[in-house]
Amino acid sequence: MSFKVGQQVMVLDENLAGVIKKINKQAIFIETIDGFLLEYRPDELVLNTQENTLHVNTFKNSGITKVLQEKEQPKRKQQRRVKSKERHEPTMEVDLHIHQLVKSYKGMSNHDMLTLQLDTARHKLDWAIKKRIQKMVFIHGVGEGVLKTELDYLFGRYDNIKFYDANYQKYGLGATEVYIFQNATS
Repeated sequence: MSFKVGQQVMVLDENLAGVIKKINKQAIFIETIDGFLLEYRPDELVLNTQENTLHVNTFKNSGITKVLQEKEQPKRKQQRRVKSKERHEPTMEVDLHIHQLVKSYKGMSNHDMLTLQLDTARHKLDWAIKKRIQKMVFIHGVGEGVLKTELDYLFGRYDNIKFYDANYQKYGLGATEVYIFQNATS
C-alpha cells in the first residue's frame, strides 16, 4: 500500500489516527490529533477512509472537560425496591439464648437463667412499645419449651399485642413473633 504525505491514516491494533507528515524508506511519521509525532512501519497503518472516520470523529469532539462535566452532574439515586415479602418482615429480633445475654453462665441456676431471659424479653417488649415498633421476633430456641411457655404467659398479660409462631422457613420452631397494636392516643 502506498502512502502520501497529508493522507489520513489509522494505526492497526491501537486507537490512534493522524495525518502523515513524513515518509522514510522503513518508517512513516504521523501527527496525532493531540499533536504528537509518532513513527510506524507501513504495515502498521491503514488509510482512513470515510467509513473509518466515523468512530474517530465520534470521540474527537468530546474532550476531557466534557467528560468531567458529565461525571459531575448529580445522578438520581435509585431507591432500593422492597419486596412485599420483606415489607412484612419483623423489624426487630431479640435472641434470648443465654449465651447471647451473658458472657458466662457458669454458676447460674436454671431459674436464674430463665429469670434473666424473661426480664430481657419484658424489657425489650416495653422498649419496643415505647418506640412504636410494630413487629418483633423473640428467638427462644426449641429445647424443652419452658421458655416458650413462660413467654406465652408474659405476652398474654399485654392487651395491645398478639403473638404467634414466627416464620418457620427463617426461624424454625424456635421463635415467636409479636405484633404490637399502635394506639393513636398513647
